[in-house]
Amino acid sequence: MKNELLQAFYELIPEVKGQMFDEVASMRTRHLTVLLEEIFQEHNASAVIRSCDCFGIQELHVVESKNKYKVQRDIARGAGRWVDLFNYNEGPTPLLDAVNKLKSKGYKIAALTPDAEHSIFDLPLDQPVALSFGTEWEGISDEIREIADYKVSIPMVGFTESFNVSVSVALTLQALRQRLIESEIDWKLNETDQTDVKLKWCERYMRNGDVVRRELEKRLESSNG
Repeated sequence: MKNELLQAFYELIPEVKGQMFDEVASMRTRHLTVLLEEIFQEHNASAVIRSCDCFGIQELHVVESKNKYKVQRDIARGAGRWVDLFNYNEGPTPLLDAVNKLKSKGYKIAALTPDAEHSIFDLPLDQPVALSFGTEWEGISDEIREIADYKVSIPMVGFTESFNVSVSVALTLQALRQRLIESEIDWKLNETDQTDVKLKWCERYMRNGDVVRRELEKRLESSNG
Protein backbone atom coordinates (compact mmCIF):
# COMPACT_ATOMS: atom_id res chain seq x y z
CA MET A 1 0.00 0.00 0.00
CA LYS A 2 2.74 2.50 0.92
CA ASN A 3 4.74 1.77 -2.21
CA GLU A 4 1.61 2.28 -4.31
CA LEU A 5 0.89 5.51 -2.45
CA LEU A 6 4.42 6.74 -3.10
CA GLN A 7 4.12 6.00 -6.81
CA ALA A 8 0.81 7.87 -6.87
CA PHE A 9 2.52 10.86 -5.27
CA TYR A 10 5.38 10.63 -7.77
CA GLU A 11 2.90 10.98 -10.62
CA LEU A 12 1.91 14.38 -9.20
CA ILE A 13 5.36 15.88 -8.68
CA PRO A 14 8.17 16.62 -11.14
CA GLU A 15 10.06 13.49 -12.14
CA VAL A 16 13.38 15.06 -11.17
CA LYS A 17 12.03 15.69 -7.65
CA GLY A 18 11.07 12.05 -7.23
CA GLN A 19 14.50 10.97 -8.40
CA MET A 20 16.07 13.35 -5.89
CA PHE A 21 13.91 11.94 -3.08
CA ASP A 22 15.06 8.42 -3.96
CA GLU A 23 18.71 9.41 -4.04
CA VAL A 24 18.68 11.44 -0.82
CA ALA A 25 16.62 8.89 1.13
CA SER A 26 19.11 6.15 0.22
CA MET A 27 21.79 8.06 2.16
CA ARG A 28 19.64 9.08 5.12
CA THR A 29 20.30 7.84 8.66
CA ARG A 30 18.81 7.63 12.11
CA HIS A 31 21.93 5.96 13.47
CA LEU A 32 23.02 9.47 14.47
CA THR A 33 20.67 12.12 15.78
CA VAL A 34 21.07 15.50 17.47
CA LEU A 35 19.67 16.59 20.83
CA LEU A 36 19.72 20.35 21.50
CA GLU A 37 19.24 21.96 24.90
CA GLU A 38 17.57 25.36 25.05
CA ILE A 39 19.12 26.96 21.96
CA PHE A 40 17.94 30.59 21.94
CA GLN A 41 19.70 32.24 18.99
CA GLU A 42 17.65 31.82 15.83
CA HIS A 43 20.63 31.75 13.48
CA ASN A 44 22.12 28.84 15.43
CA ALA A 45 18.81 26.98 15.48
CA SER A 46 18.47 27.48 11.75
CA ALA A 47 22.05 26.47 10.97
CA VAL A 48 21.73 23.26 13.00
CA ILE A 49 18.67 21.96 11.17
CA ARG A 50 20.35 22.85 7.87
CA SER A 51 23.47 20.88 8.89
CA CYS A 52 21.31 17.90 9.86
CA ASP A 53 19.79 17.88 6.39
CA CYS A 54 23.13 18.38 4.64
CA PHE A 55 24.72 15.45 6.50
CA GLY A 56 21.73 13.15 6.07
CA ILE A 57 20.50 13.19 9.68
CA GLN A 58 16.77 12.49 9.57
CA GLU A 59 15.80 13.44 13.14
CA LEU A 60 16.47 16.46 15.34
CA HIS A 61 15.36 16.55 18.98
CA VAL A 62 14.99 19.91 20.71
CA VAL A 63 14.43 20.66 24.39
CA GLU A 64 12.81 24.09 24.65
CA SER A 65 11.31 24.46 28.12
CA LYS A 66 12.98 27.89 28.50
CA ASN A 67 13.81 29.01 24.97
CA LYS A 68 11.54 28.38 21.99
CA TYR A 69 13.31 26.86 19.00
CA LYS A 70 12.85 29.33 16.15
CA VAL A 71 14.14 28.88 12.61
CA GLN A 72 15.04 31.65 10.16
CA ARG A 73 13.98 30.56 6.69
CA ASP A 74 16.80 32.33 4.88
CA ILE A 75 19.39 30.43 6.92
CA ALA A 76 17.62 27.06 7.17
CA ARG A 77 17.01 27.06 3.39
CA GLY A 78 13.91 24.90 3.74
CA ALA A 79 15.65 22.17 5.73
CA GLY A 80 12.63 21.95 8.03
CA ARG A 81 10.75 20.22 5.24
CA TRP A 82 13.17 17.32 5.12
CA VAL A 83 14.26 16.80 8.75
CA ASP A 84 11.86 15.39 11.35
CA LEU A 85 11.81 17.79 14.30
CA PHE A 86 10.79 16.60 17.78
CA ASN A 87 10.10 19.27 20.42
CA TYR A 88 10.12 18.71 24.17
CA ASN A 89 8.50 21.58 26.03
CA GLU A 90 5.86 20.11 28.31
CA GLY A 91 5.87 18.78 31.86
CA PRO A 92 8.45 19.30 34.61
CA THR A 93 11.29 17.31 33.01
CA PRO A 94 11.43 17.86 29.23
CA LEU A 95 15.14 17.04 29.00
CA LEU A 96 14.68 13.78 30.85
CA ASP A 97 11.67 13.00 28.67
CA ALA A 98 13.83 13.50 25.56
CA VAL A 99 16.64 11.33 26.91
CA ASN A 100 14.27 8.56 27.98
CA LYS A 101 12.60 8.54 24.57
CA LEU A 102 15.95 8.28 22.82
CA LYS A 103 17.22 5.58 25.15
CA SER A 104 14.00 3.59 24.63
CA LYS A 105 14.88 3.55 20.92
CA GLY A 106 18.34 2.17 21.64
CA TYR A 107 20.37 5.39 21.54
CA LYS A 108 23.46 6.10 23.60
CA ILE A 109 23.74 9.72 24.70
CA ALA A 110 26.99 11.51 23.86
CA ALA A 111 27.37 14.97 25.38
CA LEU A 112 29.70 17.39 23.61
CA THR A 113 31.81 19.40 26.05
CA PRO A 114 35.29 20.98 25.70
CA ASP A 115 36.53 19.46 28.96
CA ALA A 116 35.90 15.84 27.93
CA GLU A 117 38.89 13.47 27.96
CA HIS A 118 37.85 11.68 24.77
CA SER A 119 37.28 13.15 21.32
CA ILE A 120 34.55 12.57 18.76
CA PHE A 121 36.99 10.31 16.92
CA ASP A 122 36.99 7.94 19.92
CA LEU A 123 33.20 7.81 20.23
CA PRO A 124 31.84 4.25 19.79
CA LEU A 125 29.39 4.04 16.89
CA ASP A 126 28.38 0.39 17.09
CA GLN A 127 25.06 1.50 18.61
CA PRO A 128 22.89 4.49 17.59
CA VAL A 129 24.13 7.75 19.14
CA ALA A 130 22.27 10.91 20.10
CA LEU A 131 24.69 13.85 20.14
CA SER A 132 23.78 16.33 22.87
CA PHE A 133 24.73 20.01 22.51
CA GLY A 134 24.11 22.67 25.15
CA THR A 135 23.29 26.35 25.10
CA GLU A 136 25.39 28.98 23.36
CA TRP A 137 26.93 30.34 26.58
CA GLU A 138 26.68 27.63 29.21
CA GLY A 139 27.20 24.47 27.19
CA ILE A 140 25.64 21.21 28.32
CA SER A 141 23.60 21.19 31.53
CA ASP A 142 24.68 19.41 34.71
CA GLU A 143 21.73 17.09 34.20
CA ILE A 144 22.85 15.81 30.80
CA ARG A 145 26.45 15.69 32.03
CA GLU A 146 25.40 13.22 34.72
CA ILE A 147 23.23 10.95 32.60
CA ALA A 148 25.20 10.91 29.34
CA ASP A 149 26.77 7.62 28.36
CA TYR A 150 29.76 9.41 26.82
CA LYS A 151 31.31 12.86 27.09
CA VAL A 152 33.38 13.84 24.08
CA SER A 153 35.04 16.92 22.64
CA ILE A 154 36.05 18.31 19.27
CA PRO A 155 39.88 18.48 19.11
CA MET A 156 41.12 22.08 19.14
CA VAL A 157 44.55 23.70 19.09
CA GLY A 158 43.76 27.41 19.53
CA PHE A 159 43.21 29.76 22.46
CA THR A 160 39.42 29.83 22.20
CA GLU A 161 37.70 27.35 24.50
CA SER A 162 34.96 26.15 22.18
CA PHE A 163 33.26 26.47 18.81
CA ASN A 164 29.94 28.14 18.22
CA VAL A 165 27.19 25.55 18.82
CA SER A 166 26.07 25.40 15.18
CA VAL A 167 29.69 24.99 14.05
CA SER A 168 30.17 22.26 16.66
CA VAL A 169 27.17 20.38 15.31
CA ALA A 170 28.39 20.64 11.71
CA LEU A 171 31.95 19.53 12.52
CA THR A 172 30.75 16.62 14.63
CA LEU A 173 28.25 15.38 12.07
CA GLN A 174 30.79 15.60 9.26
CA ALA A 175 33.38 13.63 11.21
CA LEU A 176 31.02 10.94 12.46
CA ARG A 177 29.23 10.51 9.15
CA GLN A 178 32.56 9.92 7.45
CA ARG A 179 33.40 7.34 10.10
CA LEU A 180 30.08 5.58 9.42
CA ILE A 181 30.69 5.58 5.67
CA GLU A 182 34.09 3.97 6.18
CA SER A 183 32.73 1.40 8.65
CA GLU A 184 30.80 -1.85 8.22
CA ILE A 185 27.94 -0.54 10.38
CA ASP A 186 24.45 -0.81 8.90
CA TRP A 187 23.65 2.88 9.33
CA LYS A 188 21.30 3.62 6.43
CA LEU A 189 17.51 3.61 6.59
CA ASN A 190 15.99 0.32 5.48
CA GLU A 191 13.65 0.27 2.49
CA THR A 192 10.49 0.55 4.59
CA ASP A 193 11.84 3.56 6.48
CA GLN A 194 12.97 5.15 3.23
CA THR A 195 9.47 4.81 1.83
CA ASP A 196 7.98 6.38 4.96
CA VAL A 197 10.41 9.29 4.74
CA LYS A 198 9.74 9.85 1.05
CA LEU A 199 5.99 9.90 1.70
CA LYS A 200 6.53 12.61 4.32
CA TRP A 201 8.65 14.60 1.88
CA CYS A 202 6.01 14.35 -0.84
CA GLU A 203 3.36 15.50 1.60
CA ARG A 204 5.45 18.45 2.77
CA TYR A 205 6.52 19.36 -0.75
CA MET A 206 3.02 19.66 -2.15
CA ARG A 207 0.55 22.37 -1.25
CA ASN A 208 -2.12 20.84 1.00
CA GLY A 209 -0.09 17.66 0.93
CA ASP A 210 -2.01 16.12 3.82
CA VAL A 211 -5.25 16.52 1.91
CA VAL A 212 -3.68 15.05 -1.23
CA ARG A 213 -2.43 12.07 0.76
CA ARG A 214 -5.86 11.31 2.17
CA GLU A 215 -7.42 11.51 -1.29
CA LEU A 216 -4.78 9.19 -2.75
CA GLU A 217 -5.23 6.72 0.10
CA LYS A 218 -8.99 6.65 -0.48
CA ARG A 219 -8.47 6.12 -4.20
CA LEU A 220 -6.07 3.23 -3.63
CA GLU A 221 -8.31 1.62 -1.03
CA SER A 222 -11.21 1.83 -3.46
CA SER A 223 -9.24 0.36 -6.34
CA ASN A 224 -7.79 -2.43 -4.19
CA GLY A 225 -11.09 -3.19 -2.52
